[in-house]
Amino acid sequence: MSLTSFLEQKVFAVVGVSADASKYGSKVYNHLKKLGDKTVFGVNPRLPELNGEKIFASLAECPVVPDVVSVIVPPKVGLSIVEECKTLGINKIWFQPGAESDEAIARCDEAGIACVHHQCILLQA
Repeated sequence: MSLTSFLEQKVFAVVGVSADASKYGSKVYNHLKKLGDKTVFGVNPRLPELNGEKIFASLAECPVVPDVVSVIVPPKVGLSIVEECKTLGINKIWFQPGAESDEAIARCDEAGIACVHHQCILLQA
């Protein structure tokens, strides 16, 4: 699946959004929001809100099922995100550099989930 097919999607969730502006979770979330043509949900179970916007504890809590999930968490946590995406019928995951693992990529393949890895969305979108 091409990067374009990911970037053309309209509803994104950023798993691992952070209140720390220096962290990539914050950078990716803010970048996608600034594009203006996407609905972007932040997901972090330890962060209830960011800049007055609700942050969701899980993907299942998002008011709309995202088209693409950007994963910016440690690889072990990423495995559970793949399982949640599978359960919710989400078929596109973008692992930010450092969030991917061979096991998570293999699970995506097994579940029929297209995934991007080893590429930063900040350089593509």
